[in-house]
Amino acid sequence: MNHSENKAKVGFIGLGIMGGAMATRVAAADYPLHVYNRSRAKAQSLVDAGATWHDTPASLAAVADVIISIVGTPTDVRDLYLGNAGLLANARPAAVLIDMTTSSPALAQQLARDAQARSIDMLDAPVSGGEIGAREGRLSIMVGGSAEALARVEAILHCMGTNVVLQGGPGAGQHTKLCNQIVIASTMLGVAEGLSYARNAGLDVQTVLSSIGSGAASGFLLNNLGPKMANGDFAPGFMIEHFVKDMALAYEEALAMGHELPGLQLAQRLYQQLVETGFARAGTQALVNAYAWGKTDENH
Repeated sequence: MNHSENKAKVGFIGLGIMGGAMATRVAAADYPLHVYNRSRAKAQSLVDAGATWHDTPASLAAVADVIISIVGTPTDVRDLYLGNAGLLANARPAAVLIDMTTSSPALAQQLARDAQARSIDMLDAPVSGGEIGAREGRLSIMVGGSAEALARVEAILHCMGTNVVLQGGPGAGQHTKLCNQIVIASTMLGVAEGLSYARNAGLDVQTVLSSIGSGAASGFLLNNLGPKMANGDFAPGFMIEHFVKDMALAYEEALAMGHELPGLQLAQRLYQQLVETGFARAGTQALVNAYAWGKTDENH
């Protein structure tokens, strides 16, 4: 890596399926990259390419101008940011911290308040686009926080995404991501039900996809995950256990608003059944297994 001397030092925490690909995009843009992950093995390819490894989030925070995190759950976010060993207590003055985890809007608001008290800018910026979007730098990035803070880091975010939109103040990015997950939940029901119907009607599912994939039913989930359903390919681009977490967050927020979301509740129930039958770490397209997939009239 040939880093430009005037580029911000970027710290990246969380190098799973999404984070690893996103950090690689940042490094490819010649930002000096500093990394931490609970499992060092997931960071090794980045370290081999020139990134600096840190044994703790605090040591990373002490040197980074911009810190990006994408971890598992709101509890993970809270543990990472708060406390004496957390990012907020150890970040440099005037640093910008960006949490890209799908997390709680209320937690995002709390972190922004705590950051402001330390003269640190905090953005919540969850993403959509899956593993493919992360690898290709085509994520949609939904930002909550100040326009001024976003302007300081927008070039870095554009390494990872083509659509970077400020949704409002702290927490607005998280609320927008939960809207995204609500839409995905019911759309996945439709894709799985439609393809299950096709198979039970004796149709060739791939041939059906060649027709409905360019009609009014067309969409990212049908055209990208539909073929995987048809092929029995349940390798994760986005794991069911993470989607279940996201749906629970969305349901809790909707409940607090007094807002009924029956499609979301049905998707939650079916996905939870899959978790309980061994599909927790499968991709979300494994939802098709919740249906009578491949039955024929003689074994109904």
